[in-house]
Amino acid sequence: MARKKQYNEDEVVEKAMRLFWKNGYETTSMQMLEKEMGINKFSIYASFGNKHGLFLESIKCYKEITKSLFDDLRKNKNGIDGIKQFFYDSVAINQQEGNHKGCLVTNTYNEFAENDDLIIKEQMTVFMDTLKEIFIEKLSMDASKDAATIVKQANYLVLAKHGLAAASRVNTQKEIEDYIEMIFKNL
Repeated sequence: MARKKQYNEDEVVEKAMRLFWKNGYETTSMQMLEKEMGINKFSIYASFGNKHGLFLESIKCYKEITKSLFDDLRKNKNGIDGIKQFFYDSVAINQQEGNHKGCLVTNTYNEFAENDDLIIKEQMTVFMDTLKEIFIEKLSMDASKDAATIVKQANYLVLAKHGLAAASRVNTQKEIEDYIEMIFKNL
């Protein structure tokens, strides 16, 4: 008869996500995960298969946490101003307790850039493609822009979002605000 889990899986995944977010995948050890999650290695392996499986669950958790940001952006009818608000809102997440390490997706994107892990790369690609599609939709609200300009600006915004995530790890609030304002002056 299988033993009943003595922990809430969603809660331990969120704890793991915050640890991966803070330290990255490679730097986060199983011992660190055990301590942070409050469960033993056997339970981690039984529930998630391995560290990689737990990391994939952590990415899902992060996507769920950031889902409201994407929903707000999709609903926003203000085109470029809506995208700008999204940038400010995404930085605001970093100001919450324990979230001072940029964007988990951007951090992962950077960490796995030279890695052959196709599963992680696919997760990152889907996330970034979704963001770009939303940017294209919002930029298309300006009828004066042609399709080529919209794609160039969407690419620019995706890269600027990566830069913003990195900057939010180390720069002051004023520097980040100036960066956001300059991004949108260039559109």
